[in-house]
Amino acid sequence: MSRPVNLKNIAIVLHRPRYPENIGAAARAMHNMGFAQLVVVDPQNCDLTRVLKMATHAAMDVVEDMEVCEDLQEALGPYNFVVGTTARLGRQRAVISSPVQLAEMLAPLTGANRIALVFGPEDRGLTNEDLRYCHVLVNIPTAEFASLNLAQAVMILCYEIRCCTLGETKEFVPRLANRHELDGMYAQLKDVLVRISFINPQNPDYFMNNLRHFFTRMQLRAKEVNIIRGICRQIDWYGRKCFQEGIQKRRD
Repeated sequence: MSRPVNLKNIAIVLHRPRYPENIGAAARAMHNMGFAQLVVVDPQNCDLTRVLKMATHAAMDVVEDMEVCEDLQEALGPYNFVVGTTARLGRQRAVISSPVQLAEMLAPLTGANRIALVFGPEDRGLTNEDLRYCHVLVNIPTAEFASLNLAQAVMILCYEIRCCTLGETKEFVPRLANRHELDGMYAQLKDVLVRISFINPQNPDYFMNNLRHFFTRMQLRAKEVNIIRGICRQIDWYGRKCFQEGIQKRRD
Protein backbone atom coordinates (compact mmCIF):
# COMPACT_ATOMS: atom_id res chain seq x y z
CA MET A 1 0.00 0.00 0.00
CA SER A 2 1.09 3.62 -0.47
CA ARG A 3 -0.09 6.95 0.81
CA PRO A 4 0.15 10.32 -0.93
CA VAL A 5 2.42 13.11 0.19
CA ASN A 6 0.65 15.48 2.62
CA LEU A 7 0.24 18.44 0.27
CA LYS A 8 -1.51 20.45 2.99
CA ASN A 9 1.86 20.94 4.70
CA ILE A 10 3.55 22.38 1.61
CA ALA A 11 3.39 26.07 0.66
CA ILE A 12 4.48 27.78 -2.54
CA VAL A 13 6.32 31.03 -1.72
CA LEU A 14 6.76 33.62 -4.48
CA HIS A 15 9.41 36.14 -3.46
CA ARG A 16 9.06 39.57 -5.05
CA PRO A 17 7.15 38.50 -8.18
CA ARG A 18 7.10 41.29 -10.76
CA TYR A 19 3.87 40.57 -12.64
CA PRO A 20 0.40 39.80 -11.25
CA GLU A 21 -0.27 37.49 -14.20
CA ASN A 22 2.56 35.23 -13.03
CA ILE A 23 1.02 35.04 -9.57
CA GLY A 24 -2.28 33.98 -11.11
CA ALA A 25 -0.67 31.43 -13.42
CA ALA A 26 1.30 29.97 -10.49
CA ALA A 27 -1.94 29.69 -8.48
CA ARG A 28 -3.57 27.84 -11.36
CA ALA A 29 -0.62 25.42 -11.62
CA MET A 30 -0.84 24.81 -7.87
CA HIS A 31 -4.56 24.07 -8.09
CA ASN A 32 -3.98 21.64 -10.95
CA MET A 33 -1.61 19.63 -8.73
CA GLY A 34 -3.67 19.83 -5.54
CA PHE A 35 -1.67 22.51 -3.68
CA ALA A 36 -3.56 25.22 -1.81
CA GLN A 37 -1.09 27.31 0.25
CA LEU A 38 0.27 30.33 -1.64
CA VAL A 39 2.48 32.95 0.01
CA VAL A 40 3.49 36.09 -1.87
CA VAL A 41 6.36 38.15 -0.45
CA ASP A 42 6.81 41.84 -1.31
CA PRO A 43 5.11 41.68 -4.74
CA GLN A 44 5.90 44.58 -7.06
CA ASN A 45 2.35 44.51 -8.37
CA CYS A 46 -0.47 42.48 -6.84
CA ASP A 47 -3.41 43.69 -8.90
CA LEU A 48 -6.01 41.08 -7.95
CA THR A 49 -8.01 41.65 -11.12
CA ARG A 50 -5.03 40.64 -13.24
CA VAL A 51 -4.09 37.84 -10.82
CA LEU A 52 -7.56 36.30 -10.98
CA LYS A 53 -7.71 36.62 -14.76
CA MET A 54 -4.77 34.20 -15.10
CA ALA A 55 -5.78 32.02 -12.15
CA THR A 56 -9.23 31.49 -13.69
CA HIS A 57 -12.31 30.60 -11.67
CA ALA A 58 -10.89 27.17 -10.82
CA ALA A 59 -8.00 28.56 -8.73
CA MET A 60 -9.96 31.43 -7.20
CA ASP A 61 -9.81 29.82 -3.74
CA VAL A 62 -6.00 29.68 -3.89
CA VAL A 63 -5.83 33.40 -4.66
CA GLU A 64 -8.44 34.39 -2.10
CA ASP A 65 -6.61 32.48 0.64
CA MET A 66 -3.08 33.53 -0.32
CA GLU A 67 -0.93 35.19 2.32
CA VAL A 68 0.90 38.42 1.46
CA CYS A 69 4.04 39.27 3.48
CA GLU A 70 6.52 42.14 3.33
CA ASP A 71 9.65 40.26 4.40
CA LEU A 72 10.99 36.84 3.35
CA GLN A 73 12.45 35.99 6.75
CA GLU A 74 9.11 36.72 8.41
CA ALA A 75 7.22 34.71 5.80
CA LEU A 76 9.42 31.64 6.29
CA GLY A 77 9.34 31.77 10.08
CA PRO A 78 6.65 29.07 10.60
CA TYR A 79 8.23 26.54 8.24
CA ASN A 80 10.37 23.60 9.34
CA PHE A 81 12.05 22.96 5.98
CA VAL A 82 12.73 25.51 3.23
CA VAL A 83 13.59 24.68 -0.38
CA GLY A 84 15.06 27.35 -2.64
CA THR A 85 14.89 27.21 -6.43
CA THR A 86 17.82 28.41 -8.52
CA ALA A 87 18.90 28.39 -12.17
CA ARG A 88 22.44 29.52 -11.35
CA LEU A 89 25.03 27.05 -10.15
CA GLY A 90 28.30 27.78 -8.39
CA ARG A 91 30.32 27.54 -5.21
CA GLN A 92 27.82 29.44 -3.13
CA ARG A 93 24.90 27.60 -4.74
CA ALA A 94 25.55 23.94 -4.08
CA VAL A 95 22.47 22.29 -5.54
CA ILE A 96 21.96 18.90 -3.94
CA SER A 97 18.64 17.82 -5.46
CA SER A 98 16.93 17.46 -8.80
CA PRO A 99 13.12 17.82 -8.75
CA VAL A 100 12.65 14.03 -8.56
CA GLN A 101 15.23 13.62 -5.78
CA LEU A 102 13.73 16.57 -3.96
CA ALA A 103 10.26 15.01 -4.06
CA GLU A 104 11.59 11.74 -2.65
CA MET A 105 13.38 13.58 0.13
CA LEU A 106 10.38 15.76 1.05
CA ALA A 107 7.82 12.95 1.05
CA PRO A 108 8.56 11.56 4.55
CA LEU A 109 8.89 15.07 5.99
CA THR A 110 5.43 16.25 4.97
CA GLY A 111 3.62 14.32 7.68
CA ALA A 112 5.02 16.27 10.64
CA ASN A 113 6.66 19.35 9.11
CA ARG A 114 5.61 22.48 7.26
CA ILE A 115 7.57 22.90 4.05
CA ALA A 116 8.10 26.00 1.88
CA LEU A 117 9.12 25.96 -1.79
CA VAL A 118 10.58 29.38 -2.55
CA PHE A 119 10.72 30.92 -6.03
CA GLY A 120 12.63 34.16 -6.66
CA PRO A 121 11.89 37.20 -8.85
CA GLU A 122 11.45 36.48 -12.55
CA ASP A 123 14.37 38.66 -13.66
CA ARG A 124 17.14 37.49 -11.30
CA GLY A 125 15.93 34.71 -9.00
CA LEU A 126 16.86 34.32 -5.35
CA THR A 127 19.91 36.21 -4.07
CA ASN A 128 22.66 34.70 -1.92
CA GLU A 129 21.07 36.47 1.05
CA ASP A 130 17.72 34.81 0.29
CA LEU A 131 19.38 31.39 -0.01
CA ARG A 132 20.62 31.58 3.57
CA TYR A 133 17.10 30.73 4.68
CA CYS A 134 17.01 27.56 2.58
CA HIS A 135 17.87 24.06 3.76
CA VAL A 136 18.38 22.76 0.22
CA LEU A 137 18.40 24.15 -3.31
CA VAL A 138 16.83 22.59 -6.37
CA ASN A 139 17.63 23.19 -10.01
CA ILE A 140 15.30 22.28 -12.86
CA PRO A 141 17.52 20.89 -15.64
CA THR A 142 16.97 22.58 -18.99
CA ALA A 143 18.71 22.72 -22.37
CA GLU A 144 20.68 25.78 -23.48
CA PHE A 145 18.14 28.35 -22.24
CA ALA A 146 17.95 27.94 -18.46
CA SER A 147 15.25 30.51 -17.67
CA LEU A 148 11.76 29.15 -17.01
CA ASN A 149 8.51 31.03 -16.66
CA LEU A 150 7.60 31.28 -12.97
CA ALA A 151 4.39 29.26 -13.34
CA GLN A 152 6.23 26.60 -15.34
CA ALA A 153 8.77 26.17 -12.54
CA VAL A 154 5.97 25.96 -9.95
CA MET A 155 4.15 23.35 -12.04
CA ILE A 156 7.24 21.13 -12.47
CA LEU A 157 8.03 20.96 -8.75
CA CYS A 158 4.38 20.51 -7.76
CA TYR A 159 3.99 17.72 -10.30
CA GLU A 160 7.06 15.80 -9.12
CA ILE A 161 6.00 16.09 -5.48
CA ARG A 162 2.45 15.00 -6.23
CA CYS A 163 3.73 11.96 -8.14
CA CYS A 164 5.94 10.87 -5.29
CA THR A 165 4.33 8.35 -2.93
CA LEU A 166 5.58 6.47 0.08
CA GLY A 167 5.48 2.80 0.78
CA GLU A 168 3.93 1.84 4.08
CA THR A 169 6.48 2.50 6.83
CA LYS A 170 6.67 2.71 10.59
CA GLU A 171 9.73 4.93 10.56
CA PHE A 172 9.35 7.90 12.91
CA VAL A 173 9.83 11.28 11.24
CA PRO A 174 10.36 14.08 13.79
CA ARG A 175 9.28 17.70 13.57
CA LEU A 176 12.22 19.79 12.47
CA ALA A 177 12.99 23.21 13.91
CA ASN A 178 11.12 25.88 11.96
CA ARG A 179 12.74 28.87 10.27
CA HIS A 180 11.85 31.20 13.17
CA GLU A 181 13.54 28.90 15.70
CA LEU A 182 16.62 28.49 13.51
CA ASP A 183 16.99 32.21 12.88
CA GLY A 184 16.82 32.87 16.63
CA MET A 185 19.54 30.27 17.22
CA TYR A 186 21.81 31.70 14.50
CA ALA A 187 21.42 35.23 15.86
CA GLN A 188 22.30 34.05 19.37
CA LEU A 189 25.28 32.02 18.11
CA LYS A 190 26.58 34.96 16.11
CA ASP A 191 26.34 37.29 19.10
CA VAL A 192 28.12 34.90 21.48
CA LEU A 193 30.86 33.88 19.01
CA VAL A 194 31.65 37.51 18.22
CA ARG A 195 31.84 38.46 21.90
CA ILE A 196 34.19 35.60 22.79
CA SER A 197 36.35 36.55 19.75
CA PHE A 198 35.81 33.21 18.01
CA ILE A 199 34.77 34.90 14.77
CA ASN A 200 35.83 38.17 13.17
CA PRO A 201 33.37 40.92 14.18
CA GLN A 202 34.19 42.78 10.94
CA ASN A 203 32.91 39.94 8.78
CA PRO A 204 30.91 37.51 10.95
CA ASP A 205 28.67 36.33 8.10
CA TYR A 206 31.59 34.60 6.37
CA PHE A 207 31.93 32.10 9.21
CA MET A 208 28.20 32.00 9.96
CA ASN A 209 27.49 30.84 6.40
CA ASN A 210 29.69 27.80 7.00
CA LEU A 211 27.92 27.19 10.30
CA ARG A 212 24.53 27.41 8.60
CA HIS A 213 25.61 24.83 6.00
CA PHE A 214 26.83 22.54 8.79
CA PHE A 215 23.60 22.66 10.79
CA THR A 216 21.46 22.44 7.63
CA ARG A 217 22.98 19.05 6.83
CA MET A 218 22.03 17.89 10.33
CA GLN A 219 18.33 18.88 9.94
CA LEU A 220 18.01 20.10 13.52
CA ARG A 221 14.92 19.36 15.58
CA ALA A 222 13.33 21.99 17.81
CA LYS A 223 14.67 20.23 20.93
CA GLU A 224 18.21 20.32 19.55
CA VAL A 225 17.92 24.02 18.77
CA ASN A 226 16.88 24.63 22.37
CA ILE A 227 19.95 22.70 23.58
CA ILE A 228 22.28 24.82 21.41
CA ARG A 229 20.65 28.02 22.61
CA GLY A 230 21.00 26.82 26.20
CA ILE A 231 24.74 26.29 25.64
CA CYS A 232 24.98 29.83 24.23
CA ARG A 233 23.25 31.24 27.31
CA GLN A 234 25.65 29.37 29.59
CA ILE A 235 28.68 30.67 27.63
CA ASP A 236 27.25 34.17 27.87
CA TRP A 237 26.66 33.83 31.63
CA TYR A 238 30.13 32.43 32.29
CA GLY A 239 31.80 35.14 30.19
CA ARG A 240 29.99 37.89 32.09
CA LYS A 241 30.83 36.21 35.42
CA CYS A 242 34.55 36.06 34.59
CA PHE A 243 34.46 39.68 33.45
CA GLN A 244 32.85 40.84 36.69
CA GLU A 245 35.27 38.79 38.79
CA GLY A 246 38.19 40.34 36.90
CA ILE A 247 36.89 43.85 37.62
CA GLN A 248 36.43 42.99 41.29
CA LYS A 249 40.01 41.65 41.60
CA ARG A 250 41.44 44.83 40.11
CA ARG A 251 39.46 46.88 42.62
CA ASP A 252 40.71 44.74 45.49
